[in-house]
Amino acid sequence: MANNYIHAAFAVTITSSEAELIAAAETAIDAIEEDLQGEDRREAYNALGPAFADAFPPISDDPFSGFMPIFPDKDFPCLDATITIDDGQDHTTRVVTFSGDQFGIEQVANLLFACAKSALPIGFEYAYTCDKLRNDEFGGGAVIIKTDGIAYPSTHAIVSNALSAQPHAETARLVLTTRDAEHGLLFWNNEAGFGNFASATLFTEAEAAGFDVPIALDEPEWLACPAGMP
Repeated sequence: MANNYIHAAFAVTITSSEAELIAAAETAIDAIEEDLQGEDRREAYNALGPAFADAFPPISDDPFSGFMPIFPDKDFPCLDATITIDDGQDHTTRVVTFSGDQFGIEQVANLLFACAKSALPIGFEYAYTCDKLRNDEFGGGAVIIKTDGIAYPSTHAIVSNALSAQPHAETARLVLTTRDAEHGLLFWNNEAGFGNFASATLFTEAEAAGFDVPIALDEPEWLACPAGMP
């Protein structure tokens, strides 16, 4: 048996009002867990203030219905993070720290997207670990939060994409060649003209398409630079 963990720890500087909104979100979770009903539930929602209502307006009869979508599991509204709020460099800012060993990646990202507009774009990293050295139990990723949405790049995706990627037109390396009766195959250099391969100028496909090919006795041709060559 093994235990898996998602570790993260980071801090973000936001406005005082945004920090108050994050604190209100924690209070909202406590109210939801109390399972208040009817007017008591409405009063708990109203007590969080107009800023919370603006950020999470109800989408159904339940006053907290606009807040619940930040959680991956609506039946388990928990941030899965320890949050501390400290004074910033001046009275208008606060430094909010998030940390945890079973970190709630998605809900924290959603909370910051909704409550920390002044800090966007922001991002944080996390590590996925195991207390036993078992294959494929280690990894991690990052969360990139911008005004237009949230992205979740992971180390697994990086590895998979790198292994399956085909050479891209912008990174493909080409050389311009011509054949000489005495010296054989020659390679173009932007400074010295045709010469040996070691001095050849490398082109991307886009650069090659726009290059003014020089006139030579043998019609110059583009060749792909062999894999592994510098």
